[in-house]
Amino acid sequence: MPEARIIPINAGDTPPKNSKNARRPRKPVPPDVEPPETLRDMGSFVAGKNGETAGPPEPEPDPPAAEVPVDDDPWEQRIAGALGFLRRRLTGEYEVDEFGFDAELTETVIAAPLRPLYEKWFRVEVSGMEHVPDKGAALIVANHSGTIALDGAITALSLLDHQPARRHLRMLGADMVFSTPFLGELARKSGNTLACQADAERLLSNGELVGVYPEGFKGVGKPYSERYKLQRFGRGGFVASALRTKAPIIPCSIVGAEEIYPMLGNAKLLARLLGMPYFPLTPTFPWLGPLGMIPLPSKWYIEFGEPIDTAPLADRADDPMLVFNVADQVRETIQQTLYRLLMKRKSVFL
Repeated sequence: MPEARIIPINAGDTPPKNSKNARRPRKPVPPDVEPPETLRDMGSFVAGKNGETAGPPEPEPDPPAAEVPVDDDPWEQRIAGALGFLRRRLTGEYEVDEFGFDAELTETVIAAPLRPLYEKWFRVEVSGMEHVPDKGAALIVANHSGTIALDGAITALSLLDHQPARRHLRMLGADMVFSTPFLGELARKSGNTLACQADAERLLSNGELVGVYPEGFKGVGKPYSERYKLQRFGRGGFVASALRTKAPIIPCSIVGAEEIYPMLGNAKLLARLLGMPYFPLTPTFPWLGPLGMIPLPSKWYIEFGEPIDTAPLADRADDPMLVFNVADQVRETIQQTLYRLLMKRKSVFL
């Protein structure tokens, strides 16, 4: 057997195709791409769609800075607000105007117990709020009823909570309100004052929103059989005040207050002995004692009508005939609106 010869393979020679140990030639790297320097960069050194080589990865963005949690616990906010209120009360760091009106006390203390009545008990629906100006003087004239005059407080709350400018209603009240212990002080603190032309004109001249109930005790203390029938509006002094100050008059109609304490009778002798304009007898009072003071959950509607411009008539404020005609116009507007709202209501309690 002839001796096998070993043929050396020189560098650069191509190995035979049938050799199992033959090495494939290395693919040259394009001159414009530098090879990765570390093993971490190897994963990005891959070919693109058209044979192009991808570059190194873009640096990852830094993780967002941890946000400092904001303490928005409503209970802690309430506690902090209450403590701040008490501190201002103790140190005297609060303001009252020339009438004794305390805005912070009204918003924080006086309005708070009325809101459950407004929202849950009476379920008040308000319309025509766009007719109430955000600033400047205006005189709101409304019907009065209910045996206990809650209609004024509920109307004031509707303006405070639902009018865009959150305006306070400065109501004009009877002398008896301010001569009653505790009630008179509360009325002053909440911005009310005597129902006289001097106070009304001073408030309107200061650009305040003033509320007046011309029916007075005749409206609040009328029997249930005469519900939603407006009583006489007096001499129209509110009209003269609006004319002198050129304040618009806004008629306001309230449905629902007549049924909270249906007045079935009046103990006149007892009222005279107590110095009261009337002593009501209702289905629950005085028969149930203190429980008889709980109002019935009637359904309420409050509507603010279109303002009556008084500026063109300002120079005729002393004309009694003109004053009477404007007062009668306001009264008729409120009466017609009451009838329309009563048709809208499904029942007394719905």
